[in-house]
Amino acid sequence: MTTTQNAPLLEATTEISADPEAVWAVITDPRALGGLSDQVLRTHVVGTAPVGLGTRTVNINRRGLLLWPTRAKVVRFEPHRDFAFRVKDNGSTWSFELAPTATGTTVTHRREAPHGMTKISVTLQEKVLGGVADFDKEMESGMAVTLERLKALLERG
Repeated sequence: MTTTQNAPLLEATTEISADPEAVWAVITDPRALGGLSDQVLRTHVVGTAPVGLGTRTVNINRRGLLLWPTRAKVVRFEPHRDFAFRVKDNGSTWSFELAPTATGTTVTHRREAPHGMTKISVTLQEKVLGGVADFDKEMESGMAVTLERLKALLERG
C-alpha cells in the first residue's frame, strides 16, 4: 500500500462527568460509537463480540449523499485507558485516550497518520471530498462533535 507524506495529527479533547469505565463501555461498543459520529453511519464487527485487540470492523461512512466503506482493525486496547483502530483503506489510526480526573474522565480523540495516508485516499479527498486540508478540518470538527455527543449521552445518565 503506497502512502503519501505525513498527515497532520487531528485532535479533540473534552471532560466528561463519568468514570472511565462508563466512557470505555460506550467507545468500545461499535453500535453506540457509530451513532455519535458525523461521518460513521454504522460499524459492523467482523466475527464475534466482544470487541478487543485484533477485532476487525467494516464501517459505513457518509458525507451528504456520499456513502463509502472502510475496513479497520483494533490495534490498541487498554481497558479504561486507550482504544485505537487502524483504517486499512487510508492508513490512519483513530483513538480515544481516557484519563481519570477528580470529577470524571478526560477523553482525547485523535487521528494519526505518521506514515501518511494512502494515495487512493488522498486522491478521493482531493477529487471528491473538497481537498485534503478542508477534509482534515471537517474531520477535526467532527471529532469535537463526537465528543460532545459522547459527553451528552453519558452525563444524562
